[in-house]
Amino acid sequence: MSQNPALPARPVALSAVREQVYMVFPNDLNANDTVFGGLIMAQMDRFAAVVADRHAGGVCVTASVDAVHFVAPARRGDVLIFNSAVNRAWTSSMEVGVKVDAQGYDGSNRRHILSAYLTFVALDDAGKPRPVAPVQTGTPEEERRWCEAQLRRENRLQHAEQIKQLRGSAKSPAKS
Repeated sequence: MSQNPALPARPVALSAVREQVYMVFPNDLNANDTVFGGLIMAQMDRFAAVVADRHAGGVCVTASVDAVHFVAPARRGDVLIFNSAVNRAWTSSMEVGVKVDAQGYDGSNRRHILSAYLTFVALDDAGKPRPVAPVQTGTPEEERRWCEAQLRRENRLQHAEQIKQLRGSAKSPAKS
């Protein structure tokens, strides 16, 4: 599916969520004194949903989460800093990228801990997919993310087709 030319393109900055902070509390920690990965993923999905809803101008749902990369732990005494923006939109879906940093409460030692890409689908009042505006890039970084989003989408679609073909050709254990 291609971008929707019937709707005017929307700049990335109009829907982006920047520097949203989540304070880590003791109940957010596992036995290793690091933040539960699932907690970070839940917050990531919430901030990404805000971005998708803003870009689409209405309700969106998470269709898939892929390429979640935990690159470092967040620990006791950290705050989590979320940045998310729409990377690209197609007919009714869009990719939102999320980057999470951790930093000491005192502002020290900021470090990247997670990157992820989520796909959202815009829904109409009947719960059916509806068109979304294309993304208007404004910086070289936004242009890079826009191009990379298409590659990730093509990879997802190719992978889904390969799985479909594999499942269609696999023999059922009952028939063997």
